[in-house]
Amino acid sequence: MLILAGQGNPGARYAGNRHNIGFMAVDAIARRWGFGPEKSKFQGLIREGDIPTPDGDIRALILKPQTFYNDSGQAVAQAMKFYKLAPKDVVLFYDEIDLAPGRFRMKTGGGAAGNNGVRSVTAHITAEFRRARLGVGHPGHKDRVQGHVLSDFHKVDRDWLAALITAVADAAPLLAAGEDERYQTEVLRLAPAEKSDPKQGGL
Repeated sequence: MLILAGQGNPGARYAGNRHNIGFMAVDAIARRWGFGPEKSKFQGLIREGDIPTPDGDIRALILKPQTFYNDSGQAVAQAMKFYKLAPKDVVLFYDEIDLAPGRFRMKTGGGAAGNNGVRSVTAHITAEFRRARLGVGHPGHKDRVQGHVLSDFHKVDRDWLAALITAVADAAPLLAAGEDERYQTEVLRLAPAEKSDPKQGGL
């Protein structure tokens, strides 16, 4: 059993924000693999389903916390406790300003790097969860970060965003199998994005 948690803010107002790319990613996984209908639980919206792997299907819970981004750890902790899982069974999908737009990186553990949502999850379940970091670029100055992540993606972003979200979903069997390094490689193969200074893609 895996928990695939996306970070974002609830409601239509925030739906297109860079901060909500985590919601977009887990929604795409649910659609791609035919997960069940969305319902409310664990202070969030959930969908359940199976992701195929060479060793058999892996049960997964899609979780979109509705507590707002900075308190998302509450929902993740509730779900983890309910299913009696460990932090390594949690994959958190979120926007990463220190990666260029369209880049993708997996890691386990580590610090929050100023991300209050990651800090919240860490506070509730420890830091040893898996992180799927979706690059959205940096606005160039720390004073502009909040406005950057809480603004919508632009038309120029649509191609790389669609490619990245589709790749994250299509490659999910590798994630479900615990092959995080191969998952990262496959996502980048399916949705190639140039390595560049994340601040060059900012506004």
